[in-house]
Amino acid sequence: MPQAAESPAHSSPANDHGLPQVAEAEAPRSGSPFMRPLEALAAALLLGVVSLLLTGAISRYFFALPVVWIDEVSSIAFIWLAMLGSIIALDRNEHLRLTLFTRLLPDGALAFVETLALLLVAAFLLALAYPAVDYVIEESFITTPALNISGSYRAAALPVGILGMAGLAVAQAVRRGTLRDLIVSLVLIGGIVAVLWFAAPTLMKAGNITIVLFLVGFVALCLAGGVPIAFCFGIGTVSYLAFSTHVPVFVMIGRMDEGMSSLILLSVPVFVLLGCILDSTGMGKAIVDFLASLLGHVKAGMSYVLLGSLFVVSGISGSKVSDMATVAPALFPEMKRRGHKPKEMIALLATGAAMADTVPPSIVLIVLGSVAGVSIAALFTSGFVVAMVLLAALAGLARWKARHEDMTGVRRLSGRLILRAAIVAAPALVLPFLIRSAVSSGMATATEVSTFAVVYAFFIGAVLYGGIPLRTCYSMLVETAALTGAILMILACAVAMAWAITQAGIAQDLANIMAGLPGGWIGFMAVSIIVFLVLGCILEGLPAIVLMAPLMYPIARKLGINDIQYSMVIVSAMNIGLMTPPIGIGFYLACKIGNVSPDEAISAIWPYLLALLVGLIVIAGVPWISTSML
Repeated sequence: MPQAAESPAHSSPANDHGLPQVAEAEAPRSGSPFMRPLEALAAALLLGVVSLLLTGAISRYFFALPVVWIDEVSSIAFIWLAMLGSIIALDRNEHLRLTLFTRLLPDGALAFVETLALLLVAAFLLALAYPAVDYVIEESFITTPALNISGSYRAAALPVGILGMAGLAVAQAVRRGTLRDLIVSLVLIGGIVAVLWFAAPTLMKAGNITIVLFLVGFVALCLAGGVPIAFCFGIGTVSYLAFSTHVPVFVMIGRMDEGMSSLILLSVPVFVLLGCILDSTGMGKAIVDFLASLLGHVKAGMSYVLLGSLFVVSGISGSKVSDMATVAPALFPEMKRRGHKPKEMIALLATGAAMADTVPPSIVLIVLGSVAGVSIAALFTSGFVVAMVLLAALAGLARWKARHEDMTGVRRLSGRLILRAAIVAAPALVLPFLIRSAVSSGMATATEVSTFAVVYAFFIGAVLYGGIPLRTCYSMLVETAALTGAILMILACAVAMAWAITQAGIAQDLANIMAGLPGGWIGFMAVSIIVFLVLGCILEGLPAIVLMAPLMYPIARKLGINDIQYSMVIVSAMNIGLMTPPIGIGFYLACKIGNVSPDEAISAIWPYLLALLVGLIVIAGVPWISTSML
């Protein structure tokens, strides 16, 4: 899958697992040469996971013979894939991080801050190294039910990944930083640790004020310093546990393992791989061409095609930026010819991608279902309807904006040409509807559907769309492994941080505050929208969801808000925040894909964001929209 480079606001992995999940329309970035064996192993693990899941699904559905050990083997391979992928992502600089503030620094100060950030990452990981080894020893006393083997085979992935990333972070700091920067950074980190060590007795008596110091203050400083978001959460949590509580850091390893262990998450790398196949085969472009043949002749037709393409293509790839990279090159030249301004096209592209993120298969919805205990099938069904509401809001604004569109020379295509485009696009158009119907009907799980979809897309791509070169296949596997590692590391650290906040009693305090808000459930819904708009700007999708879902859902349930409706509201709010300048990463990635300056596009996006906000208010105020199809 194409790779995300740093924007004026962020450096981001390919997703939007979510994953975070983001990429751009450039050639995949290569890692260091010495990482080649690790990349090959990660690619083999990913291929093994997909093969195992496919074998299990075929055996269960076609031969009525469930293979009980497949889930267990897949789970073991998955955590190894996640940890190896995290190492690869660190090597390729693909872990999501905020660079809005570091870009303002002069070159000398920037080099020091980057060295300090790498050594902070290394310090955090080394702090977890011994507890991770201890965790493997504890897991050795547990025997897996199906394979009857020691649990340490699975748990060993944690110290391997942690030590691998720590060593790589140190090596990068030494390679990139000057001797002066290294010494000053080490002295600074050592001084902070020493101060906290001596202040620990006082901090332990200070109560929940230490939450503000470590889980807000430390995390915010690390974010501003360009430390990858996953490690920001980790640094804040491990500091809080080590210096202000009696809870051993060992517990954090268990929580991180828990964050990466849900079988539902097995569908994440498979859907990411599906997005790679979509990009490489041209299936997405076939869909765009077909919609253009249908709607291109009407006023605002190309805007409708852009929005409709994002809606449909999202149902295959599950990745916002993959969608944008597929749609923009195919449509922007004709839109420019018709008089559309580049900044308006970028605004529509960015907000259209935000609209489509609830269209299944959405990696954000899969992760949300995992951490909040909400039905994936119900989320997929509701997400389709909610996206239609947001689509209508954007289409209405696009039509008004296109009232002076130049239609000179535009002619409706003949039925024969439309039929030809439909025949070419038909195999690709079938896929999103198969995914939605299979999951929504309960016929198959999201994980099982994802494996069938990968095989279908690969076969159709090979037979009808020119195929995928073997070299590209390998690159896709490595890119998917790196993105999976970046997403899972965010989940692991965010789950650990959310657990620490919950154990401190903050969740109950927050519940009491929320319960006392004026307006009951309406007031709570309004606050939730604001919270996720802000978090969507700062943290991107997956970290915000994983961090806040355990805190907010119990309150929503107490106020009588349906889980599915609340899910749709917070995901939509988060996506709007993601596209909101000057911080939202999605806005900058859309600008990069469309080759338009953010300074030029920033003035055009506000009406489109307002249209999405109006649609969001309707969704929040009318529960029937989210629940009618359940």
